[in-house]
Amino acid sequence: MAETRLGAIGDLPLEGGGVLRDAALAYVTYGMLAPDGRNVVLLTHGYTSSHLFADGGPGASEGSWAGLVGPGRAIDTDRFFVVSSNMLGSSYGSTGPRSPNPASGRAYGPDFPPITLLDIVTAQRRLLDSLGVRGLIAVVGPSYGGFQAFTWGLAFPDFVRDLVPVATGPRAPGTDIDALLRRLAGDANWNGGRYESGGLLTTMTALREATLRRYGIEAQLAARFPDPAGRAAEITRMARAWAEVFDPHALLVLARAANAFDATAGLGELQARVLYVLSRSDSLFPPNIAPGVMAAMHAGGVDARYVEIDSPCGHLAPGIDSAKWAPQLAAFLAGLD
Repeated sequence: MAETRLGAIGDLPLEGGGVLRDAALAYVTYGMLAPDGRNVVLLTHGYTSSHLFADGGPGASEGSWAGLVGPGRAIDTDRFFVVSSNMLGSSYGSTGPRSPNPASGRAYGPDFPPITLLDIVTAQRRLLDSLGVRGLIAVVGPSYGGFQAFTWGLAFPDFVRDLVPVATGPRAPGTDIDALLRRLAGDANWNGGRYESGGLLTTMTALREATLRRYGIEAQLAARFPDPAGRAAEITRMARAWAEVFDPHALLVLARAANAFDATAGLGELQARVLYVLSRSDSLFPPNIAPGVMAAMHAGGVDARYVEIDSPCGHLAPGIDSAKWAPQLAAFLAGLD
């Protein structure tokens, strides 16, 4: 497993106003940075996963992209310097609701400021600058990571050559924030949002179980757990492991940022090449959204192409069935397609 590092990015002005003091991002790297600092692929992870989604970890997504990243693989670490960054506001080491607020010395909790996709991407740009990166071959990411890829293309068009948004779209399906907040606040340990770490374990486990099932975890586990009861127990185990780490306020912070994200109007303005990838069985970002997305990019003259993964594994297909689209990804990044 790659060593997680913490990159200080300083005081970060936020799009909505205010400044996030002494911000930092957790990240891992694979491969070697070229002398010109331009052989770099940035990996951007999903809503509830971490920067270890190409490596390893306790959840459903950690390690799920291991078949795509490494020596000789589609994202070839013998050629590329790969940076996988944890999102601002997440729960895996980056500055977020669980971090100490410099003004009070205690965790931000419900006082963590609103952030946007632009804030998340700007923080990543600062991290890359600090690592000596001078340009990106590509930004590659699934789901929420795809929101980041689209945002990178619009915010820093001169810095990135290729975008690979996967199992995603130019806007989020939308989360009912009020319903999510009611669910969290209904936990007896909520304490006005000042709960103890792990205090909402039962509620968060239940939320995660529902999410995993919606993502298509049943298809992933069917071979290893053919008995429904055993499969259900494994899903509960995975959900609880996630709930022991992920902060409930991070769910809210990132959901609000996703709800405000909409890159639809900018699709035709992208300057990077785009490989847009969806899964045949994904109910979150179904293939029927592809024609509109592709048409908007082509209308603006964007060099964009589309790949559909023929998989029963739903939202998790890009990792589980990586072999079904790895050749197209490798060719795209190599400029051979």
